[in-house]
Amino acid sequence: MNFFELINKCLLELNYKEVASMSELVKNDHKRIKNIINIINREICNSDEWEFLLKYKDISIPAKTSEIPYPVDGRILYFIIDEKNYEYCKDKKIFISRDNIPQGCYSSIGDKIILPKFSEDKFAKIFYYTSKSAKDSNGDLIDDMTNAQDMPLIPMPFAEQILVYGTCLRLKANPSYVRFSYWMSMYKEALINLKSKCSLYAKEVSKIRLYRE
Repeated sequence: MNFFELINKCLLELNYKEVASMSELVKNDHKRIKNIINIINREICNSDEWEFLLKYKDISIPAKTSEIPYPVDGRILYFIIDEKNYEYCKDKKIFISRDNIPQGCYSSIGDKIILPKFSEDKFAKIFYYTSKSAKDSNGDLIDDMTNAQDMPLIPMPFAEQILVYGTCLRLKANPSYVRFSYWMSMYKEALINLKSKCSLYAKEVSKIRLYRE
């Protein structure tokens, strides 16, 4: 379900008039709906190590260098060189002297990755969780949905329930509203299903995270 369809679903749930194009989304509540959908989408994507965010990239590391630009947009899971997974080290002090960096580990300072120096060029395999939360009509990853055909990275059918009901909850933000309890129950159910059905690991425990503006 694309951005435009999600917006119209929200309008339908809220008993507002649906629109025929993005150009009709000019009212304040229209703008709020568009913004809240993206906020919830980002929050859900950043809340866990989701399988649907896991990406892969090959990079080259020049010989005799201990610094390379941070190579991915996201959080690194595995950094593999010569079939060995390098462990991330939080202790920056051991990386002050670039000539004495321990083998088998790496760290980051600012927008740089710090590595041991190698005598020859190396190639690394990086598995990472992308920081992006959506994709455009060409399949390119983007931060937020802005165009009608943009889509969330959260897979369907979970994305529809999470983003539509979550948006309605935040827009109304009133527990006494007649449909508030229904939206909350559907939102919670979708989060549980996303956690339990999107993991390939059978013993993954479901967790619920609720957010407020």
